Amino acid sequence: MNSAAADIKIYTEAARFNREDSLREAQVINFPNYGQCVMTGDLHGHERNFARLKKYADLAHMPARHVMLHELIHAEPHHAAGEDMSHQTMLEAARWKTEFPDQVHFLQSNHELSQLTGKDIFKNGRIVTNDFVRGMSITYGERTTEVLLALSDFIASFPLAARTANRIFMSHSLPNDRDLGSFDPTIIHRELTESDLYDGGDVYKLVWGRQHTSELLDSLGQAFDVDHFICGHQPQESGFDMLHNRLIIIASDHNHGVFLPFDLRKSYEITDLLKLIRPFAAIA
Repeated sequence: MNSAAADIKIYTEAARFNREDSLREAQVINFPNYGQCVMTGDLHGHERNFARLKKYADLAHMPARHVMLHELIHAEPHHAAGEDMSHQTMLEAARWKTEFPDQVHFLQSNHELSQLTGKDIFKNGRIVTNDFVRGMSITYGERTTEVLLALSDFIASFPLAARTANRIFMSHSLPNDRDLGSFDPTIIHRELTESDLYDGGDVYKLVWGRQHTSELLDSLGQAFDVDHFICGHQPQESGFDMLHNRLIIIASDHNHGVFLPFDLRKSYEITDLLKLIRPFAAIA
């Protein structure tokens, strides 16, 4: 079994680094106008793609490169009796944060938020939140609850969004079109309340939304003072899609998964960003 004490320390230290991130203001990471950002999609415990991401990022030799991570947990088992061991990917991501605290960043997602708040997620006949805890119990045994508390605090430390000087907004998702009238975009600028995290709250609306119209993107573009959006959340069999000439949706959790590295200094049209998308399979 893993050392529970050592892993609790990793989660605790990573949570502290998330909260003390020098680029963070309230719930948003504000990137400078230099360097590079590597945006990922949902990873869902895809260990091979995560390993390729770390190899590509090469953070030890690229001090001005930043990596955005989200939706790391809740892997799909390879067979019916398989266990969800995606907590191991989360632990490695937390460890990566402790090694490169100024370069590794996280975004709140619906799966991580649900694990934090205890909301059941049903997928392919499974309650994935329960399967996740079951996988942790295989690793930690009687100390599972202690590690889970540290993991929950780590998840609670995630910011909601990132914004760049060249007017790109990154978040796990965006609110549904029907929620636009009730969604408070200033959520990224204030402290969160418990009600924000549950159904009907602004964090919940941000990470769970799927129906994104051109009008919604125009409104959020004005509210956040950005031109383009990059998100995950919505499955993409081919790895990515573009909506309304403003939103790129990417997925990183399968063999056709992709990531999007871009310069923080250059001005981009959405078509320029599409050309920068890289498949994980290309990283040897």
